[in-house]
Amino acid sequence: AALQKLRGTSDLSAELEEMLAEQAAVQGQRAKNPWELFQNPALRWQLVSIVVLSSAMQLCGNDSMYFYAAYVFQEAGIPQDKIPYIVIGTGSCELITSVTCNMIIDYAGRRPLLLGGYIFMAGWAIVFMVALSQQTQISWMPYLSMACIFAYILSFGIGPAGVTGVLPTEVFDQMSRPAAYMICGSLLWFNLFLVGTAFPFIVKSLAHFCYIPFLVVCVCTALYVWFFLPETKGKSFLEISEEFRKRNFKTKTRAGFYKGPEEIKTTTL
Repeated sequence: AALQKLRGTSDLSAELEEMLAEQAAVQGQRAKNPWELFQNPALRWQLVSIVVLSSAMQLCGNDSMYFYAAYVFQEAGIPQDKIPYIVIGTGSCELITSVTCNMIIDYAGRRPLLLGGYIFMAGWAIVFMVALSQQTQISWMPYLSMACIFAYILSFGIGPAGVTGVLPTEVFDQMSRPAAYMICGSLLWFNLFLVGTAFPFIVKSLAHFCYIPFLVVCVCTALYVWFFLPETKGKSFLEISEEFRKRNFKTKTRAGFYKGPEEIKTTTL
């Protein structure tokens, strides 16, 4: 009844079947703590995935865009008393796109949204650095910088901001999810503190090219998503677990072939 109220429909047979199958798969197990996730080889790539994506959410430089927002808007000629409202508008854009992402995530898929978000952010970071370096030489550059701020935040909201929080639910079982979310939350706050502390020194050292570290993070995260993160759209938890199981237990033999855990027992490595 509670699930019907949450979903707004009475046809929940498929979802209930998946939940019961997952429950049967973890029958007799207890809830894991965070340290046990690091020790479990069966969860290696799931853990790596949430560590990479949770860290990238803060290390991608989205929050640092707000550092430049007031300066860029002032250079674009916006009255000083209006700038705080424009800055609030940038935050509103992030909120709107994050909500939009949650509406389209089941149609677009997780990997395309993450890939698109980080690739676009990398592109806008390059344009933003060029625009900042030419801010005083070319009259219309402040407007390009202002467009980059909005575009960067929109790219973050439509992809990483909306997808990253969903993944622990889809790649971890019921016994591991609380610990996985604890790891994600800890990484989010730690990396937010790290960026907030380090960014003034990065600006002082690199000046207009301060977004190079964030550009590297976006590119590396996009490459990780492309090569290592499986698509979870339309798949049950057991199907997703099977994909990760193959990756977690993949071992190379002398002949160069890769075999799963059931085959490793009879194979001379």
